[in-house]
Amino acid sequence: MNTNKRENIAAYSFLTPAFVLLGLFLIIPSILAIYYAFTDYYLLTPDKRQFIGIGNFIEIFKDPIFLQSLKNIIIFVVFVIPIQVGTALGLALLINKQRKGNMFFKVAYFSPVVLSLVVISVLWLYLLNPSEGLINTILVNIGLDPQPFLSSPDQAMLTIVLVSAWQGAGYQMLIFLAGLQNIPSSVYEAGKIDGVNKWQNFFHITLPLLKPTSILIMITTLISAFKLIIQPMVMTQGGPMNSTITPVYYIYQTGFSDRLIGYSSAMTVVFGIVIGIITLIQHKATKEDETQ
Repeated sequence: MNTNKRENIAAYSFLTPAFVLLGLFLIIPSILAIYYAFTDYYLLTPDKRQFIGIGNFIEIFKDPIFLQSLKNIIIFVVFVIPIQVGTALGLALLINKQRKGNMFFKVAYFSPVVLSLVVISVLWLYLLNPSEGLINTILVNIGLDPQPFLSSPDQAMLTIVLVSAWQGAGYQMLIFLAGLQNIPSSVYEAGKIDGVNKWQNFFHITLPLLKPTSILIMITTLISAFKLIIQPMVMTQGGPMNSTITPVYYIYQTGFSDRLIGYSSAMTVVFGIVIGIITLIQHKATKEDETQ
């Protein structure tokens, strides 16, 4: 056996566990989800499942809760991306300056990222309590009216947006910080010689050179935003009046609580197609922007 063949066998042997896990937890479940989407599979009577064609898909687009969940997740994505990314960039710019205590602030800003989302959600649930929460206590003490926050259909999703942006901004902050530290100081020195002020520095030097980093952060934030489930599950249970229910949470409820595997699989397929279309649009827009 020659050396190249032995090296190839060794390489594939190292890859085999990854391929097995990929097949068990991604490929096979995806194939089964597509198959079950065309059946009336009920978890408690698996032997009685029948092929019903596109019946589940027709039902989906008549389902007001699923349509509401799509609307909710779009609202969440539209608001959370600029708030979270903007906050992360601002924090990175602050920490990038050489000053005492930077390490403390790095740890402080990043610490919510390493905490469990369940813990974060429970913490904010207490802070936002309408009658005894710290936030409303502060509002009352400064002369403002207490707010319903999570118990209001108009405020619940925006509240979850702010909590999610606060929790996740520390991760994007570190990526932005790495991008900022990779910008050569000579570029700023050349700008200073040309009489560039701080705002011109930011808009004409920092932002353009951070473009690859910004694209990476936008894509990862978009993917994470569409997977929203823990915050509404813990903080609002999808309410009030389904104002915070998301597709992933509704799929979970339908599949595991109601045990309608066929219908939840159909929703999974539809939601996957929606995400795929949005990802392609974003990829195309990003690619066109890079070629300009």
